[in-house]
Amino acid sequence: MSPVNDGRRRPVTLKEVAAKAGVSVSAVSLVANEKKNARIGEATRARVLQAIEDLGYRPNALAKNLVHGQSRFIGLVADAIASTPFAGQIIHGAQVEAWRRGYVLLVANSEGNAEAEAQAISMLLEHKVHGILYSTWYHRQIDLPAGLSEAETVLVNCFADDGPLAVVPDEFDGGRAAAQLLIDAGHERIAFINTVTPSPAREGRLAGYRAALADAGIEVDPALVLDADSAQEGGYASVEAVLASGATAVCCHNDRVAMGLYDGLRERGLRIPADLSVVGFDNQEIIAAHLRPGLSTVALPHYELGVAGVRALLDGGPEASDRLTIACPPVVRESVRSLA
Repeated sequence: MSPVNDGRRRPVTLKEVAAKAGVSVSAVSLVANEKKNARIGEATRARVLQAIEDLGYRPNALAKNLVHGQSRFIGLVADAIASTPFAGQIIHGAQVEAWRRGYVLLVANSEGNAEAEAQAISMLLEHKVHGILYSTWYHRQIDLPAGLSEAETVLVNCFADDGPLAVVPDEFDGGRAAAQLLIDAGHERIAFINTVTPSPAREGRLAGYRAALADAGIEVDPALVLDADSAQEGGYASVEAVLASGATAVCCHNDRVAMGLYDGLRERGLRIPADLSVVGFDNQEIIAAHLRPGLSTVALPHYELGVAGVRALLDGGPEASDRLTIACPPVVRESVRSLA
């Protein structure tokens, strides 16, 4: 029985190109794989290239990679960001920059499965990728997967002890920016709702908040620094403590905490920003832009992290540093009242 013709064109083979050009298969292989030092005459090379064009031959990319020892592919191994909308911007940024530089991004999403992750890294190495970006959906310290030692690697949104260059958000800068929004509006009694989960975000954002207050000559009152779960429930549960502190404004660890604060204040008949000014962190637009009033916040630069990761992989990172920090810019909406 002959195979069913489903309308797809059969790929042209090296043998067919060789027959049309009147040369050996090995000669076609040398020309197709751009072996510059091959002893192929210019007339022969021209015939082969013409035959390739006439027949529409496409070289086997994997075979070509093996010949040259590298490819125009960049690998990106992620633990969950491909299924996380706001952090998926890392992939978008990396993809746009890779394409702009003439590379294609190959994405593997392990969902935190160590076996799948190891297999993905192994397959990327087999394809002779130019390098690998390894990314996590939230900023944290990791144990570097063993396979990454065999490739040029840049970590994105994560870091490892004695690991390769890491491109991470500047949590300190972001915490300072959040507090500065409120200081510039004339607030001095500013609360800070932090997460209970140890992380670079917990430490960095709080340190930035304290630095902004100190720079403005405002004493940091320990009673204004609260801990809560980093979810909507955490913000909701913090309402009484914030109100009891006498704060006129509050910096929230993230936008979900701010959303919970909105809910609790609304239940008490209080209004934002008339009764309390609120600033979030993350700029999760599905939350921040759709709260009423719109939530002023600080953006996590996911897109920029992806762009910077590809640039660092192709161009190298800063000398004498294992971290490249990306600024977290403020996003002003309507949740801050001016007291100035």
